Amino acid sequence: MNNPFSQDEIRADGAGFLPGLAIDCVIFGFHDNQLKILLLEYQNTDLFALPGGFIQENENLNDASKRILVQRTSLTDIYLEQFYTFGSMERHNPDPLRAILIGKGIQATDNHWLLNRFVTVGYYALIDFTKAVPIPDLLSDTCAWYDLVRLPPLMLDHQLIVQKALETLQDDLDRKLIGFNLLPDVFTMNDLQSLYETILGQPLHRSSFQRKILGLGILERLDKHYSGGAHKAPYLYRFLPDK
Repeated sequence: MNNPFSQDEIRADGAGFLPGLAIDCVIFGFHDNQLKILLLEYQNTDLFALPGGFIQENENLNDASKRILVQRTSLTDIYLEQFYTFGSMERHNPDPLRAILIGKGIQATDNHWLLNRFVTVGYYALIDFTKAVPIPDLLSDTCAWYDLVRLPPLMLDHQLIVQKALETLQDDLDRKLIGFNLLPDVFTMNDLQSLYETILGQPLHRSSFQRKILGLGILERLDKHYSGGAHKAPYLYRFLPDK
C-alpha cells in the first residue's frame, strides 16, 4: 500500500495520480477535555500541515481518503465525512512544498508536479484518541496530536480548512452523533456534556443538556459508576447499537 507522499508521489511527473486534485484531512480526537487534531511537522522547515495525499488514477475519491487515514492513524474503523472543497487561486503557493522537498534532499524543479496548483477536498475524521498510532508520511518528520486551541501556524490555507471542519463538526453535533466516535464505549453524562462544551466552545446548562440528550433516545443507561460515595455515583451510558 502506498503512503501519501510515497516514492511514486514525489516523482517529478506525478505519473499514476490525478493531476491538480488533493485530499486534506482534519483528524479530530478528544482527550483530557481537549479537542485535538493530528498535524505533520517538517522539522527542516518549521512547517506544519494537515495530513493529506493524492488520488490514484484507478482509485475512488473516498477510498483514497480512507487509505490516507489508515496510514496516518493505523485505524481502519474511522468515521469520515467529506465537508468542503477548497479551490481558491490564493491557496496556490509552491514555496512551502519546495522547501519541504529540498529539506528532504529531493530536487524541486519548477515543473515538479507537486508544485502545481491543487484543488483539495476536505474530510474530517473522528477517532478514538487512545487507539490511534500516528505515523508520519515520507516527507514529514513527525505526526502528532495538538490541542485545537493551541495550534502552531499552519502552511497554505490549512488553518482555514481546520476552521471550516470545526464549524461543520459543530453543525453535525446532534445530527451525526459525534460523541459516538470520540468517546469510549461507556461514559458518564458529564463526559458527554464536556465533549459538547469543548466542541461548541461554551458552557451548557446541565439539566437542559441532560433532558435534551435523553430525549433523543440514543443512549442506554447502565449501572452507576462507583468511585466514591454511593449517593454521588453517576450513571454510565452507551450509545444504542442501532443509532
